[in-house]
Amino acid sequence: MNEMERQARGFWARLMDWLRGPRAAEASRRARNALDDVRTSEAGRRAESALRDLRDGDASRKAKAAFSDLRDSEAVGKAKDATRDALRDLRDADAGRKAKDALRDLKDSEAVGKAKDAARDVLRDLKDSAGRRNKA
Repeated sequence: MNEMERQARGFWARLMDWLRGPRAAEASRRARNALDDVRTSEAGRRAESALRDLRDGDASRKAKAAFSDLRDSEAVGKAKDATRDALRDLRDADAGRKAKDALRDLKDSEAVGKAKDAARDVLRDLKDSAGRRNKA
């Protein structure tokens, strides 16, 4: 187990002790000390330095620039426009109108009306039978 892992495990153990601790003031002091220990340890300093190097390094700047270029690129703009056009075409197309009409016809059809009436009757019968059972 390397030094970072050992210190992380020690920090975790202290944090768990803090969470199980009975007194809030003592627990908060121990947690603050544990965080300070991690922050000031050699492994903590190396981790902060590594993160700083990653964030401020040349590779990070190049990656940010690449993402920015991609986001602002003509290809992405064309893809967005094509997607918007395709959705509009689907919505406005003859097939879309036919599907909407079919759904409207189905909703207004006699079969659906009969199914709704039957469902209402079943619910009414269930309520009536439950009411009779409660009275008995």
